[in-house]
Amino acid sequence: MKRLFLFWTIMLVSVSWAAKPNIVFIIADDCTFRDIGCYGGQAKTPNIDKLAKQGMRFTRCFQAAPMCSPTRHNIYTGLYPVKSGAWPNHTRAYPHIKSIVHHLKPLGYRVTQTGKTHINPREVFPFENLGGGKNPDMKYIDRLFSETAEGGKPFCLFACSNEPHSPWDKGDASIYPPAKVKLPPYLVDTPRVREDFSNYLAEITYYDSQVGEIVGLLEKHKLTENTLVMVVSEQGNAFPFAKWTCYDHGLQSAMVVRWPGKVKAGSETDAMVEYVDVTPTFIDVAGGEPIAPVDGLSFLPVLHGKAKVHKEHVFGIMTTRGIINGTDAYAIRSVRDSRYKLILNLNHESKFTNACTKMPLFQSMIAKAKAGDKTAKRLVHAYQHRPAVELFDMEKDPLEMNNLANHADYKKHIVRLRKKLELWMEEQGDKGVETELKANQRQGGKRRNKKDK
Repeated sequence: MKRLFLFWTIMLVSVSWAAKPNIVFIIADDCTFRDIGCYGGQAKTPNIDKLAKQGMRFTRCFQAAPMCSPTRHNIYTGLYPVKSGAWPNHTRAYPHIKSIVHHLKPLGYRVTQTGKTHINPREVFPFENLGGGKNPDMKYIDRLFSETAEGGKPFCLFACSNEPHSPWDKGDASIYPPAKVKLPPYLVDTPRVREDFSNYLAEITYYDSQVGEIVGLLEKHKLTENTLVMVVSEQGNAFPFAKWTCYDHGLQSAMVVRWPGKVKAGSETDAMVEYVDVTPTFIDVAGGEPIAPVDGLSFLPVLHGKAKVHKEHVFGIMTTRGIINGTDAYAIRSVRDSRYKLILNLNHESKFTNACTKMPLFQSMIAKAKAGDKTAKRLVHAYQHRPAVELFDMEKDPLEMNNLANHADYKKHIVRLRKKLELWMEEQGDKGVETELKANQRQGGKRRNKKDK
């Protein structure tokens, strides 16, 4: 009798596990969303494009910080950077913070990660597997999928690529001849910029091949039908006006979601979602209850086609203190609605510097400016010297080339959005430059002082 009871208990648990969907989250590293094929980009991304045709493409997905480490903390905790303690780069969360591992494990999931990490401390992120190299370990993923296919627990896998992060040395750059590459108008056109952009595009295609390999492993183990796949591009590339900035080239992300039978194939949404919404959404997908306190909100209704609107505003924070070659405390904050984008450069008198401004590509821009090229001079100056306030009409000026802050007709939008931004900062405990100056206290993998909460 006991054996029979045990048998049926195991069977019921197996049926319960089988009913829960698997989740695969695949993230790039320093990839401007506009450069991906299905977003109108010139990079060849057949695997991501195919997923978009099989699922939903988000046209307004954003993150809160245009750097690797705070972005990943953002995703896994459902919290904005200052509240989690992870606002500079190479950062760590406060030890009391809970992550997606704590929320999905009780729901019967194996919560695991492979590839680039950039998160700390380990007790906040107790993934079953963590790291194993800069890129996803395909052998590990194959084994994970096999174990679930054979009746094991459902999984939530975070496959984290290191591509197309510089130095752009992967992929076949011959597909993108430098002379034929189309540069965005905010970049100075030099031979070095073209060469680097060609290599960068090749590495996006390399990332796309990683996506294809993971999707292929799902097919191999017959897990496709019961698996939600989400692919994102992370913050923008390491060229000027993208990563390390609060322009949309830095904060906006690609997001493609395929979930057979649940997400309509070939669909598209302009609902505004953020990376902080990922953890609450995955908990919702897994059948869990909403968690608190988090900043994110589940966008499962958007995935199901039951909602067209998710958020009215999205926010951004950029911390230069502590980054490679960074300005001591530039402190950028932003807010965006469906039409307008407000950026506050809280220490705009300083010269804006970062790893990009030391790179040969930027030095080639400076050289062209010094040689008398007016466009080069204007763009180099615009990157390193910003006004206190920037306002952009994202409908008419999606590349943010025309600052409207000094136009009287747009003052009402500055006032309106500034109130939203200041309220958000207050809620987060963000004191602007003062918070920026404390960034070094939040860097490093280990607890450095008694200020950790």
